[in-house]
Amino acid sequence: MPLMPSEEIKSRLDIVDVIREYVNLRPAGVNFRANCPFHREKTPSFIVSAEKQIWHCFGCNRGGDVLSFVMEMEGLNFVETLRLLAPKAGVELGRVKADGQLASKRNRLLDIVKLSALFYHKVLLESPAGASAREYLSRRGFGEETIKRWQLGYSPDSWDTLLNFLKSRGYTNEEILLSGMSVKREGADGFYDRFRGRIMFPISDASGNAVAFSARVSPEKEATEVMGKYINSPQTMIYDKSKILFGLDKAKAEIKNLDQAIIVEGQADVITAHQAGFANVVGASGTALTAEQVKLLKRFSNNLALSFDMDAAGESAVERGTREALAAEMNVKAIELTSGKDPDECIKNNPDEWRVAVAAAKPVMQYHFDKISSRLDLNKVEDKRKMEEKFLTLIAQVANRTEQSYWLKTLSHETGTPENLLREQLVKKLKMAAGKNFPTEAGEAAPVPQKRTREELLSQLLLALAIKYPEHLLYILNNLLPEQLAGEENQALYKNLVVFYNRATDNWTNSADSGESFGEDNPQSNSATNQIDYKEFKKWLSEVHSEPTLSFFDEKNNAGASEPENSQTILLDELALLAEKDFFDQDSAAAKAEIIKAVAALKNYYLADRLRQIEKQISETEKLGETEQVQILLEEFKLLTEEQKELGAI
Repeated sequence: MPLMPSEEIKSRLDIVDVIREYVNLRPAGVNFRANCPFHREKTPSFIVSAEKQIWHCFGCNRGGDVLSFVMEMEGLNFVETLRLLAPKAGVELGRVKADGQLASKRNRLLDIVKLSALFYHKVLLESPAGASAREYLSRRGFGEETIKRWQLGYSPDSWDTLLNFLKSRGYTNEEILLSGMSVKREGADGFYDRFRGRIMFPISDASGNAVAFSARVSPEKEATEVMGKYINSPQTMIYDKSKILFGLDKAKAEIKNLDQAIIVEGQADVITAHQAGFANVVGASGTALTAEQVKLLKRFSNNLALSFDMDAAGESAVERGTREALAAEMNVKAIELTSGKDPDECIKNNPDEWRVAVAAAKPVMQYHFDKISSRLDLNKVEDKRKMEEKFLTLIAQVANRTEQSYWLKTLSHETGTPENLLREQLVKKLKMAAGKNFPTEAGEAAPVPQKRTREELLSQLLLALAIKYPEHLLYILNNLLPEQLAGEENQALYKNLVVFYNRATDNWTNSADSGESFGEDNPQSNSATNQIDYKEFKKWLSEVHSEPTLSFFDEKNNAGASEPENSQTILLDELALLAEKDFFDQDSAAAKAEIIKAVAALKNYYLADRLRQIEKQISETEKLGETEQVQILLEEFKLLTEEQKELGAI
C-alpha cells in the first residue's frame, strides 16, 4: 500500500537536516540540543531526536515531528507545509486529485483566490473594461513586466461576473463567501462580488500563495465612491493581515542576501521599490508591525529599517512598528526621506536619494530621541517630564539590557535627572508591562508552562524511564497501580502502556506456542518487553485515540495527513525526549535504581493522600452516626498505615 503524501515526505526527510536550516543544533549524546527558536532562553531546552524523528522544547512545551516544526516556523497550515516540503523530499503532490487526499477546505479557498487573481489579471490585460485601469497604472509608472510579475488586475464593474465565473469552475456560494471574494445580500437570498470596478493588488503569503486582495477604486470614480479609496479582503481562514507582509514572497531572498528588510506602508511603495531594483522592501499594508510579522522577518534577517509616509500618521506608524521589533531584539532603524511624501514618490523622483536615505538610516531609538527632544524645551520642567515619560516608554520596549543602560544615561544627560531616578521609573514601567497578557512569539520570553505538582513531575519521570528502559517495565507494572500516578494524562498513558504490553505479551506467547524458533538474531526471542517499541506504541496510540489537535483536520478532509496527533501521542513524544535529555548517559542498572525510588515515592504520595481522604470521611460519617461505615473506614486506614510503614522501611 503506497504511503500517504505526508508519511512519504517524513520518510524521505531527516528532521535534523530540516531543523538545521533554521536552528544551530549541537550534539547532546545521541540527540541534538539548541536554544528554542520559539521563545527567548539562555539555557538550551530544545531537543531533537534523530532516532525518533521528533523535537520538543522543555521551556515552552512545544513539540512534534518535522511537519509540525515547519508549520510553527513558517506560519503555514498542514497542506501548505506539504507543498513547501514536497520538492525537498522529491515527492510529487500534483498526482493527487483536487477531490482526493489534499482536498481540504483551506486548500479550496486558496484555489479560489488564486483563480480570482488570474481572472482579474486577464481582465486588466485583455478586456476593454480594464482600459482605464491600464492607463492609470501606466501613469503611475508601472511597466508591463511589473504588472505581470505582481499579477495586478481589474475587477469588472458588475455584481456577479466573478461569482458566476467561479461557480462555473465548480465552487459553491459558501466556498466563495468564505474565501472573501463575495458578500451575502442583506435581508435577501443570494450573493454578489465584493470587488467591483477596482484595480486589484493580490496579497500573497510568504510561500507565494495568493490569499487576499487590496482594491483601489478606479480614478474616474474616486470623487463619487462611497466605499472608500481602498478596500481589502476580510479576515478569512487563509488570510490574517497581522501575519502577512506584502511582497515578502518576492523579497525574502534579497532580504537574506542583503541581511536587511525595509518596511514601507503601501503596496505601491513596495512595487515601485522592486521595479527600481530595491528588492528587499516589503509592506505592512497600513497596520502596525505585529509580533507575527516580526517572527516572519527574523527568519531572513535580524536587521530592519522602517520607512513610512513623512507625516504625523507615518511617524506614529514608526513608533507603533518599533515595539515588537525591539522586543525581539532586532536591530531597527528609521529611514528619513529628504524629498517626496512617501517611498513611492521619492524613488520615482530620484532612486539615488532613496539609496542615500537608506544608507543614512538612524537607529530607531536615536530617531525617536531626536524627534521628541526637538519638539520640547528642556529648560521647562513640564517638557522634561514629557520627554522622560515618552522616552522611558520606548526604553521599556528594548529587550537588550546594555542598550537600555545606554539610553538611560543619554536621557539623564539630556534632562539632568539622575540616572537612578530614571531607572526606578523604568522598573515601574517594566513591571506594568509584565503584568499584561501579551501573546508569546519568537523573541519574547517563554510562556509560563502550566505548573505541575511534584507528584506529576515524578510520574512523568517514571513513565519516561519506562519508555527508555522497557526491560524494567514489568517491575513497574507489578508494583504500581495507574491511580497511584498523578495527573489524568499520565494515568491514561500508563493504562495504555499496560494494554500495549499485554498485547505484546500475548503475541510473544502465541509465537512461542506456534513452535517458532527463537535465537539471538530474532528480536522477539527473550521476552515480551522486547516488543515495546516506541514507534509501534505511538502508532497504536494514534489508532486507539482519534481526537485531533490540529484545527484543520476533519474526517472528510484530512486524507493525505499523517496519523492525527492527540494528547497521548504528544505526551509520549515529550516523555521520550525527557528520558533522552536526563538519562542519555545512564546504564540500565542506574535506571532501575531510579525506577525503584520513583515507584516508592509515588506510592507514598498516594497513600498519604488516601489517608487524608479517609480521615475526612471518618469525621463526616461519625457526625452522621454511621457506626458500621466508620469501622470499615478505620480498618482501611489501619491497612494503609501499615503499608506506608513498610514502604518507609524499604
